[in-house]
Amino acid sequence: MSQPTVSAALGRLRAHFGDRLFVRAPGGMAPTPRGAEIVDAARDVLRKVDQTLHSAVSFDPALRHRPFSFALSDVGEMVFLPRLTRALAQRAPNTPVRSVSLRPDALDEALDGGDVDLAIGHFPDLEPPRYHRQLLFTHHFVCLLRADHPVQGRRLTMGEFLSLQHVVVQSEGRTQEILEAQLEAQGVQRRIALTTPHFLSLPRLIARSDLVAAVPHAVGIAYGRPEHGLRSIELPFRSPRIDLFQHWHRRMQKDSRNMWLRALVADVFNPTTDEW
Repeated sequence: MSQPTVSAALGRLRAHFGDRLFVRAPGGMAPTPRGAEIVDAARDVLRKVDQTLHSAVSFDPALRHRPFSFALSDVGEMVFLPRLTRALAQRAPNTPVRSVSLRPDALDEALDGGDVDLAIGHFPDLEPPRYHRQLLFTHHFVCLLRADHPVQGRRLTMGEFLSLQHVVVQSEGRTQEILEAQLEAQGVQRRIALTTPHFLSLPRLIARSDLVAAVPHAVGIAYGRPEHGLRSIELPFRSPRIDLFQHWHRRMQKDSRNMWLRALVADVFNPTTDEW
């Protein structure tokens, strides 16, 4: 800085603090007591800023932190939450876990603000470049029907698929849109007898009727068991695929907490560990 620029800046500082800050002394200029206090405070602030900007802040999972928050659909909770909570209980035992279900606009706001750490599952609205994502694994669809249903075998015929009455789930989770889009593209029209927003109501609905429902196969495996009076059966055509990702806001790309959490999720959920 030139001498006139320094003098002008010093004049503004003197006016702001109401102190001369620097005075003439043998050999040059010396700070006043107030000036020396301000210099010490400024050095402390600048040192903290430098440390924050130039050194990585590590995340210690052993400490207690605000809850790990995940956006999951009801099917997502079924697939991810049990193993996720077990893994976090082992590696970060002092931090609670929170699962939320939010509308797309509210989810965007929560991820942007850090209220939700990760969205795990099928979230087609979370697109690049605003969001990063990592593929965990890929699922498909099956049909769910009661154990003693007149239709037998391991796969429906197209005639059976078209003649049976269907329950269709229209939930905030977006997986069903994949199947609906394929059926529409192929011109397949089912006999829809009931529409519901909840997967959890399906077991009782189907176990007491001849209704069938096309569901993500994690739902088919979870409920297609004798204790529920249900079984799963393959679709009569090649099932569309459900790509399941973990999504995070681009602001969190280098955040140490988020990076640690993403690494844990990728370690627990991948094609080689997919129990479904």
